[in-house]
Amino acid sequence: MPYPKITIKFCMKCKWTLRSAWYLQELLQTFGDSLKELSLVPAEVGEFKVLAYRDANEPELLIWDRRLEGGFPDSKVLKQRVRAVLFENSVAVGSHIARKVENKLLISAQDHSEGIVEAPDCPDCTLDVSKDDE
Repeated sequence: MPYPKITIKFCMKCKWTLRSAWYLQELLQTFGDSLKELSLVPAEVGEFKVLAYRDANEPELLIWDRRLEGGFPDSKVLKQRVRAVLFENSVAVGSHIARKVENKLLISAQDHSEGIVEAPDCPDCTLDVSKDDE
């Protein structure tokens, strides 16, 4: 398998396929030939993770987890993290990507009075998934 690579794991029940494909396209357009493989992988209910792999002998590197981060990343933040974690800032990117971003989330449910960020589960994913097995 070619390395380095990025895997985007996403919940299909939450209808995050297009969002995942958009992130993949953004990463491909920014990093081009520096990334040897990009993949979209349907995952567990409510899951959205971006994982990176330097080579076969190293563990996966977590770039983004929707549940931990409180939502989806702004594409600029995602690109900054991929560059920092996977390439250790050695890959040249546009200056607009290098600039600091005030809000790391694409969609935020912030309570600005207390600084709380929530990532509620998708209502489609809280349905009884055992029906799918029938």
